[in-house]
This record gives sequence, structure tokens and C-alpha cells, in this order.
Amino acid sequence: MSERGSDLGREIRGGIATFFTMAYILVLNPIILGSTEDKFGNHLSHAQLVTATALVACVMTIIMGVAGNMPLALAAGLGLNAVVSFQIAPQMSWDDAMGLVVLEGIIICALVLTGLREAVMHAIPQPLKQAISVGIGLFIAFIGFIDAGFVTRIPGDTGSVPVQLGASGELTGWPVLVFCVGVLLTISLMARGFKGAILLSIVVTTVLAVIINKVADIKPGAWGLTVPEVPDNVVDTPDFGLIGEFDLFGAWHEVGALTLVLIIFTLILSDFFDTMGTVVGVSSEAGLIDEQGKVPNLGRVLFIDSVAAVAGGASSASSATTYVESAAGVGEGARTGFANLVTGGLFGLALFFTPLATVVPAQAAAPALIAVGFLLMSQVRHIEWEKYEIAIPAFLTISIMPFTYSITNGIGAGFVSYVVIKTVLGKAREVHWLLWGTAALFTAYFAIDPIRQALT
Repeated sequence: MSERGSDLGREIRGGIATFFTMAYILVLNPIILGSTEDKFGNHLSHAQLVTATALVACVMTIIMGVAGNMPLALAAGLGLNAVVSFQIAPQMSWDDAMGLVVLEGIIICALVLTGLREAVMHAIPQPLKQAISVGIGLFIAFIGFIDAGFVTRIPGDTGSVPVQLGASGELTGWPVLVFCVGVLLTISLMARGFKGAILLSIVVTTVLAVIINKVADIKPGAWGLTVPEVPDNVVDTPDFGLIGEFDLFGAWHEVGALTLVLIIFTLILSDFFDTMGTVVGVSSEAGLIDEQGKVPNLGRVLFIDSVAAVAGGASSASSATTYVESAAGVGEGARTGFANLVTGGLFGLALFFTPLATVVPAQAAAPALIAVGFLLMSQVRHIEWEKYEIAIPAFLTISIMPFTYSITNGIGAGFVSYVVIKTVLGKAREVHWLLWGTAALFTAYFAIDPIRQALT
């Protein structure tokens, strides 16, 4: 600690700060993963998801602290869980979907061990990586508006716009009011620089929802899957029923080989590029990067992060990754892995308070999705919009994700358009061969129906 300019008090404060800035994942991850049916109409248990999310965050954060000696906490990745829930699970069973997450983590482990992770990272232009984060941010925010009932699909009306405000073109009902209060509270706290703004907003809005549900006349089903009612018990035994519930190769029987390859590639892309950016950013803020620009124990850090993806899939919590919220702990003075012991220990305690997390309705958690969408959207400022050869692919990546409700579609459109524009401008040699191969796969993905018809 002294070598890095820290002390025990700073590490403890930093660990606590990191936990409170990322503890919202205990609420959001179960809502995102639990709000969707798989191909066979099955839902994941909300209580079991809370347990799995807390367990993975606890174990992997402590391992990062002990083996990596860096103040970098890990938990289920936002954006990654959206891919699993809204894109992958509807095509197969939950066991199959989580098996793909495990495979993705194993592949990333191999990439780290062989040094290919950095090679793939360098193959994709930085603006496209930033565009992917921005697109995922808009996609997550869109999901938040829909989950809260602020935006709804227009039923049975094919001649009008596809979505509308509220359930009937206007905001109606107490649950939507709770969401609006939550959004205003969240953005107000964030604007004031309040640490733990997202978590505090979720807590306050949930209390408001519980009170309103108690005293107001709420229509059945208005809250969605989770009704804000005070549980009989605040403390309960963790339910580990989802641990180990995955099938490594079941997805091969549900989707075609090409689709499967693209799904795994999407998971890999979303996972390790976010991690690289987070690790470098937090380490830089902590003053831990050396004169050559190297991060301490980078190989260990990346390998542990890859193992976290495997652990997340094997626990049905979706891929776990390094959290940028770790910067909150660094801001409180954390500089070593001891802070992770504090953060991980608090996630361990959270295992026994699962009933509290099951009280939070979508309307109280959705404002956090809007906030996270904003944070991801902020990377748009780094894209050079005056350079069309990168700005157009970035725009397509960003816009197609929410407009088609698919992260894969946005990434594919960005890659294909980037390769095409570079070729038209006579700059084909500037495109890395890995990007050429990926663009070819995405071209086949978009043209899968005419290809299928031609073959039959």
C-alpha cells in the first residue's frame, strides 16, 4: 500500500465506494435476464439470479484483488447481459445460451494466453469500438424505456409509427410516474456528482413504489413481473439453483453454424474491448501506469477477467467483466487489491439479502438503464465525425442497434460498411485481415435468407 501511495483506511473506503457505485447490478442483472423467455417459454428465477450475480461478483472481485493486486472489481456486464437476454436466449434454451457465454470466456482465455487478444483489439479501429459502446448505450436506454412502460408498441396498428408514449399515446398509471421520478432523481444525483447515485435512486424509488402499491389502486400486471411488496423475510438462505446450469454444445442443435459463430464473436467483441478500455482508464486514473504506458500485472488482470466470463456463464449470471465503476474506489484512494477484498466481501454479504432485491420493480430499476445508457453514450465525443470513412460506419453501428433491437446487427453493419468504404476509397490495404474475415461473416449473416433460397 505504501509503495502505491495508499494506506489501510483509503483501501477500505475505496472498496466500500466501489461496491455502492456498482451494487445496482444486483438489481439490474436479474431484471434484464429475468424479463425474457427463452425459445421454450422458460424464465430464470429472479431470486436465483440475484444469488448468482452476487456470488460471481464476490468470488471474482476477491480473486482479482489477491492475484491481480489491482483495485478492479468485477460483476455481470451490462450490455453483455442484454445480448444474452434479448438476442441469444430467444433462439435457444437458457442452458444453451449460458453455455455460449462459457465458450466465449474459454476462447478469450485462449486469446490472452496466446497474445491474440491484443492483436484482435488492434485490428478494429478505435472509433468503431467507441461506436459499439455508444450503440449498446442507446439500446440499453431503449430497453429501460420499454420495461418501464414509458414507451410501448402500438398494438394492431401497422400503418402508424411502431412505438408510442405510454400505453395509449400518453403517460398513464402510477408505475410510469414512479419511473419518471426515478429518472429525475438519478440524473439529479449524477449531475451533482453524488457517489452511489444509481443505487440510491433505485432504493428511494423502490420505497416510493412500495408505498404507492400499498395505498393506490393498481391494476393487476401494471408493475410487470415484479410487484413492489415488502417481503416476509429480509434475510434468507441463498438459492444456488442456477449454478452449473449450462450446456456447452446444446446451441449447435438450435441455430446454424454461421449464426452461432456470429453470436460468440459478438460476445467476445463486447467483452474484451470494454475490459481493455476499463483497465487502462482506471489504472491511469490511479496513477498505476508506468512510463512505457504499461498496466501492472496486465496479463494476470486480463486472464482473471476472462475467467470471470466463464464463471458468469457457468452460474447463469451472464458474462462477468471488469467494472468502470472501480474508478469510484480509486477516487477514494484505493490503489491495491485490498480494496477488492472489501468490495467482494460486501457482495458476499449481499447473498443473504436476496429478498430485498426481489422487491425492486422494473419501474424503479429502469432509470439506472437510462443512466448507464448516458454513460456509454458519452464516448460518442471521441469519434471524428468529419471523417466520413469512419463516421458513417460508426453512425450505422450506433443507430442500427436500437432500431433493429439487435447488438449483432449494429456491429455487423458497422464492419461491413467500413470495409466497403475503405475499398471504394482505394484504402483496402488499411483494413486488417481479421476485419476482412469478420466482414465476410457478417455479409453472409445479413444475406442468409437469399443464400438459403439459392442453395435450396
